[in-house]
Amino acid sequence: MHDLTQRQISILKSLIEEYINTAEPVGSETLEKKYSLSVSPATIRNEMVALTKKGYLKKTHTSSGRVPTPTGMKFYVKQLMKEKDLSVTEEVAVKESLWDYRGKEQRFLKELTKTLAGKTKALGVVITEEGDIYCSGFANILEMPEFFDIDVTKNLLSTIDEFDYFGNLCAGIIDDEDVHILLGEELGPKLNGPYGFVFTRFKTPMHKNGEVGVIGPTRLDYTYVVPSVRYFGNLVEEIAQGW
Repeated sequence: MHDLTQRQISILKSLIEEYINTAEPVGSETLEKKYSLSVSPATIRNEMVALTKKGYLKKTHTSSGRVPTPTGMKFYVKQLMKEKDLSVTEEVAVKESLWDYRGKEQRFLKELTKTLAGKTKALGVVITEEGDIYCSGFANILEMPEFFDIDVTKNLLSTIDEFDYFGNLCAGIIDDEDVHILLGEELGPKLNGPYGFVFTRFKTPMHKNGEVGVIGPTRLDYTYVVPSVRYFGNLVEEIAQGW
């Protein structure tokens, strides 16, 4: 399944969680001080070199620390992290906030996108088979360090303006996953950068195919984003039965 020792897995998990929290490259000293890894900084450093050679980490130009590659992040999401589901109270509050719009398809999808963006503190997106795209939460991404780079932000916004881009991207993903996570090259030539996209599909009486998801940096808080996207996808199908 993978080629990592248990110690390497522990170091990788700690490094990725630190990176998600700080958006900064992570060094061995930081891991030794903040996480109970029970090994020396020198040992951590050697293991980080090994993880880099195996393609799970990469060095940045600006720091001696390392950040996860898309491969490393995917491994973390699929094998290491524990999802944080919405509480029953949160689920009820979300459903109640959207219930009054259940008979107004476009308004419902707009409000759902806005609510998803608010919950995940990222850019919420809904795509319909007609090529309509609903986005909310632009202010959220502007607060993330990755998007302080004007070129990174401009590239994302210009790609969103190409209405078919995300629809075609989603249509090309064929697997059995209920929630899809696209990173790096998986996002196509225009978004092969520090971006992450999490989405799930939905079907309604009005739409044979649609997607709801979240766009942000590679270091999205997947523990919360993945179950949130799953819940919102199910909620679209549940409420849309009245359309």
